[in-house]
Amino acid sequence: MANIGYRIKAARRVIIDSLQHILWQQKMQKHFYAEHIASNNYSWVESRDLLETDDRVFWINVLGKIAFPVMSRLAKGELKKTMPVEKAAQYFMTAENVTYLEAIGRTFAGIAPWLALPDDSSPEGVYRQEFRQIVVQGLKNSVDPESPDCINFMGELQTIVDAAYLAHGFLRSKTAVWDALDPLTQKRFITAFKSLRNRTGAYNNWLVFAGLIETFLLEIGEEYDPARIKFSIEKMKEWYVGDGWFSDGPHFSMDYYNSFVIHPMMTDMLEVLARKKQVPEEDWQTAMKRMVRHAEFLERSIMPDGTFPPIGRSITYRTGAFQALSQVALMKKLPGHINPAQVRAGLTKVMRNMFSLDHNFDEQGWLVLGFNGFQPMVADTYTSTGSLYMASLVLLPLGLPPSDEFWHEPAAPWTSAKAWAGVAVVKDYKVEY
Repeated sequence: MANIGYRIKAARRVIIDSLQHILWQQKMQKHFYAEHIASNNYSWVESRDLLETDDRVFWINVLGKIAFPVMSRLAKGELKKTMPVEKAAQYFMTAENVTYLEAIGRTFAGIAPWLALPDDSSPEGVYRQEFRQIVVQGLKNSVDPESPDCINFMGELQTIVDAAYLAHGFLRSKTAVWDALDPLTQKRFITAFKSLRNRTGAYNNWLVFAGLIETFLLEIGEEYDPARIKFSIEKMKEWYVGDGWFSDGPHFSMDYYNSFVIHPMMTDMLEVLARKKQVPEEDWQTAMKRMVRHAEFLERSIMPDGTFPPIGRSITYRTGAFQALSQVALMKKLPGHINPAQVRAGLTKVMRNMFSLDHNFDEQGWLVLGFNGFQPMVADTYTSTGSLYMASLVLLPLGLPPSDEFWHEPAAPWTSAKAWAGVAVVKDYKVEY
């Protein structure tokens, strides 16, 4: 009976558009579909076929499906009212105290580079400007004591994690989003970030969260805690095990936390610190090389059919597993033997498997517990609905303009696709940095 019930539920997701999804599609049609202009200057046409043929259109479609429910509800002061709160079995926190900040911070961290693109009059540009306004209003509501969606940053340890994703989003869109906030809202965020100093978290990747928050405060010229930054950096140096892999704490775990957290946050922390002359430039350069190496593993993990291994904890974060690869692509630091177009093609295939249909969303458009479908049995004891929005971290390359080679070059086969087709590939080998 449970299987029959699930199949009925899954079929309904595929067949029936929810009201939220219909409203989103109407908005998309209004601002996305337009006359197609020069091939290197991206725009939309009045055809849903473009979702199948134009990767950037598809990626922004995914961005809308994931981010619009979170940010639009937050902007209306209705996130807590409307977002469901599904929890894993044996969930050990008070979900209502953490899940909304999880959804906000993780979503924002993934879409921030796209929001940071310069304004233009293209259909995408118009949509992005409107989306940015929604995000700015939503973020304002999240720290406004008068808003129903005001987040309480006090008490819970988990808040450290998702405040860090929020800070990471601000780092990735400082001019476009942080500077667009009014002074009172900025002050409220600063106060919230500083309030986290009265607690510590797990002795693993959580150290990076504390360091990233303090690094953001340094970036905006606020008083910061150098000890929290230094401790996080020194411990992660100690926990580096080689060949692009960090141990997540004293003991190594085979999972995606090097990409979910460690490489992207460490690299961005060290970039700020090196620019501010707080650490040697070579520290950032080494971190960058290590993230590039890790990105090579992620690119090779995409199988020819667009699947990837569901290994380790937190596989409910889905495409968030590719954050390090997406960030390396965004930073235009891919190694010479990896064509940006093959990264786009591989990630697009993964995303089509997961998001072309609605099997990873409920009837109202919210992500559901699972890896590729409703699979609550794979959710960890700290996982609730808001946790799932780590999936947005794959979207970082949308921060590259449509004219960039990542988007306008013809799709190319990724490494595993070439290897399994018997085509020549570059031999993989360890690195010593």
